[in-house]
Amino acid sequence: MSGPRFNAGTIAWLDLTVADAAGIRDFYRALIGWEPSPVRMGDYDDYNMTPRGGDKPAAGVCHARGENAKLPPQWIPYITVADLAASVAACERLGGAVVARVGATCCVIRDPAGAVIALLEPQA
Repeated sequence: MSGPRFNAGTIAWLDLTVADAAGIRDFYRALIGWEPSPVRMGDYDDYNMTPRGGDKPAAGVCHARGENAKLPPQWIPYITVADLAASVAACERLGGAVVARVGATCCVIRDPAGAVIALLEPQA
């Protein structure tokens, strides 16, 4: 079996999860010039934020609801890993902790110093 088609250990995404996603969306739109596009999440929208004139989103602004309700209101980088289960086990063994599981391929963790990142196992 061949290895993954991504570079494990790279930043794949950046999200901010807050109570007032629409207000923060507008803040970054005015501050940086990011253009929001809605991402339907059932009965509400989260937002992909794309640089003005760009064609690829740079980050997401999300509501602190559902799976995201336990996430801290800070920018969270999503770091790719080859094996999510093994990475989560290593995190806990090394003194870190799980903050929230986000679906089957993502887990937000806190390192021993208190910093938060998301571990993401990309799907083929």
